[in-house]
Amino acid sequence: MPHTPKIHEALEARDALATALTRAGVQLPAMDVRTPWADDRRTGEAPYALVHLGVCSAPVALALADVITKGVAKGSAVGGTEGVAE
Repeated sequence: MPHTPKIHEALEARDALATALTRAGVQLPAMDVRTPWADDRRTGEAPYALVHLGVCSAPVALALADVITKGVAKGSAVGGTEGVAE
């Protein structure tokens, strides 16, 4: 897979997410980066890249939900909602 700017961005995002999850005690075993087929026939580059989180066991999913819930509660206690999708 050639390292286009979009792929580079997705690789950085995957690594940052993996680091944050590891610090929180959660490991998603199958994270990788994927691209759709190339839409631009002139350059052969895909228009975007996706961070694929893969599949995980039920205990890992519950641990991830717990970490997210604690993070949301902590953000609410401080009064911030920065970075929270609505």
